[in-house]
Parts: sequence; C-alpha cells; structure tokens
Amino acid sequence: MGGPYKLLRTRSAAAVSAALALGLVAGCGGGSDSGTGGGRSKDGKVTITMGLFGVMGFKETDLLDRYMKENPNVTIKAEVAGDEQTYYTALQTHLAAGSGLKDIQGIEIGRAKELVDTQADKFVDLSDVPGTDHFLPWKLNQVTTSKGKVIGLGTDIGPMAVCYRKDLFKQAGLPTDREEVGRLWEGDWSKFVDVGKEFKSSSKDDKVAYIDSASGLFNAMVYGASKQYYNEKGDLIYQDNPVVKEAWATASEAATSGLTAKLRQFQPGWDPGLANGTFAATVCPAWMLAHISEKSGAANKGKWDVAKAPKGANWGGSFLGVLEKSPVKEEAKKLVAWLTAPEQQEYLFKKLGNFPSSAKALKSPGVAEAKSEYFSGAPIGKIFGTAAQEIPDKQVLGRKDGTIKDIFSQGLTLIESQNQSPDKAWATTDKRIEKATG
Repeated sequence: MGGPYKLLRTRSAAAVSAALALGLVAGCGGGSDSGTGGGRSKDGKVTITMGLFGVMGFKETDLLDRYMKENPNVTIKAEVAGDEQTYYTALQTHLAAGSGLKDIQGIEIGRAKELVDTQADKFVDLSDVPGTDHFLPWKLNQVTTSKGKVIGLGTDIGPMAVCYRKDLFKQAGLPTDREEVGRLWEGDWSKFVDVGKEFKSSSKDDKVAYIDSASGLFNAMVYGASKQYYNEKGDLIYQDNPVVKEAWATASEAATSGLTAKLRQFQPGWDPGLANGTFAATVCPAWMLAHISEKSGAANKGKWDVAKAPKGANWGGSFLGVLEKSPVKEEAKKLVAWLTAPEQQEYLFKKLGNFPSSAKALKSPGVAEAKSEYFSGAPIGKIFGTAAQEIPDKQVLGRKDGTIKDIFSQGLTLIESQNQSPDKAWATTDKRIEKATG
C-alpha cells in the first residue's frame, strides 16, 4: 500500500521543493545529546520533536499550537518532508545509525509491516496508553507485533468507494442516483465490469472510457481481503491466492474489453482526464476526493457523485510512533494519544478530509453526517464509514506490499497499453516480483 496515496500526501506541499524536503530529513538530528532533538530543561519544560511527511494535518492546522497552549511547559517542533519516499529512506538510515531521529515519527501504511518486523525494538509500546481503545480493530493490528507490541497509533484510513460522473452515466442510459448505481454492482466486482460493458455499448461518445485504469480496479479488489500478497509467516502467496488471481482476471477483462482509459491513477494524463471527462468512474478511497475535486475543477462541481463500492476495502493510512531513544517518551506518548484521539481525528476530517481511523470518531455527527457539496451532496461520512466497518479485523501485511502493488500495476499496463495477453503479462509480473523480493 502507499504509492499513489503517498503522492496525494504531497498535494498541499507541492510548493516544497525537493531540495527543501531533503534538507528537512537530512537535518533530522537536532542539537540534543539524546539524538532526537527533544529533551527536558532544568526548569522542567519539555521539547518534543516530530518527523512527518506529506499532509498529515498536524502542522497544517492549529492542532500543535492548541496542544502547546493547553500544556504551556511543552514545546513541539515538527518538520515535514513533502515526499514520503525521501522521508522513509532517511528514517531507515537514522534507525540503522541510532541517531538523527525525532521523538515522534510518522509511519505510512506501506512501511508498517517492515518496521514491525525489523525495527519494533526501536519504538515504544503504545498498547498500554490510556484511552486508546477507540480505534478500528484492524487499524492497530497493522502495527502490532506477534507479541502484542503496538508501535504506532492510527491517524487516518482510506476506505473505498466509487466516484462517478452522473452526466456520463446518464448519456450511456445508466442510473445516476447513487443508491441505484451502488445496487448495479453490489457485492461483486465482476458486476462492476458488467456495468462497464453496458456503458461502453450504450455510450454516445466512444472517446469516453468507463474507468481510468485496470490497476485501480485490481487494487480495490485486493485491498478488501484479509490475505493479499503474504501469509502470516511472511511467505509470498500471491501466486496461489484466489483473491489476487480473481483480481488479476477481473482487471484484465476490463483492460481487454476496452473499458479503461489506460490512465494509471496519479500518473501523467490522469489529472487532465479528471478535468476533461476522459473516463466516467474511478475507484476512490476517502482521501482521493480532495484530489479529484481540485483537479477536476469548479466546472465539474455537481457532475461527480459517490456510490458504495461492491465490497469494502482500505487503501492508505498512517500512524504516529514514539522512539525508545526519546528522553521525553512519556510526554511524547501523551501527545500522540491526544493527536490521534477521536476529537482531533474528527477535526482533521472537517479541515482536510483525512478520514478517521477511530471508530468513535466515525460515529460522531461531524463525520457520520458529513456530505460533500462538490460530489452532489453525497453522504461521504456514511458511505466511507460503512466501508470502513466492512474491512476484515485482521489484514495480513507484508514487507514489500507497496513494491508488489506497483509491479502489478505495471503488469496491467502491459495489457492496456502494449496489448500483451494477460498470461504473458502475468509471467512478466511474476518475474519482476521475484527479483524485487529476492
């Protein structure tokens, strides 16, 4: 997981140059002997440092200022790297060196399993932090070791839905009401492809594709399963996992049936496709709505809507972890618990659209009753909240999930753009995964 999600994280930080991002992470050390930059002064005042990436929302809003106002003896210094890949590379380097870390570090979901398996001893156990029993069960399972150690508390998640253009559906003679649209493919992604075939045969504009890409469909199907690319022992199982095989077959069918615009999400051409109506639908995690509304533009406001996906799935999400080396880890734990509390998660949802990982926050009126004006008044709180509840309580993650996802996306592109057969593209994908995972 990760990939496009990480790219979206940079949307509000686009002005941050690569040089600045590198400077932020390279300068992670601070001047304290502790190696984290944080510490305690003789008068009892505490400094807590944070290493974040993209738009996690803590520095972009007034949350840190609010905490310092409520806790006058605490000073928080947060540094944000615009690019998560750069951030994580630096984090790995600092973890290996045992220096240059912050008291609190952000963790992206695509990195969670690798850190749980290889670096859990570097992080404080947060399983006993008071008042943290409000998270969705599957969220904390993603950062829990086999011995029950929790290395991070959840920030946001990415429950899945389908965003679609009502005007383009209407032109193809399909229903436009979100409830009716959701019933067309309810419970089965193959029905989603069947709707696409009907769209293609009935559409009055052969230049408009049904969906943007086969890879988006593939990801949506895989991300709803309890087991994806690995089993509990850490063994690769994608070759024989019926979930992955079905997702490949269904996505390949969409590609070979000419239902896609051959535009991978967040790759060149996708943003203009949103604005120009190049495709009528796309699978969309909650965090993607902000990007679609921005890139599709004011001219398309009210043309988009959101319908329930065939099955629940999660794409994306992050955590905050506290480092064992921190000299102020107790204070850092309190800060992490406060930042990820239901009230703050609801606040970030209202401010930035970051969808809560707190089950309590999901039930709050500010989330549960939320609607999107851009997406035709869609009840996004209800739609994405319901999807979040459908995700298995335990999903098995693997160390190279993000890498494997990207390779599968590339493999489906071979079918879409190079007319390779699904079997040949699978063979190529299989070899690439074998090479990438050793």
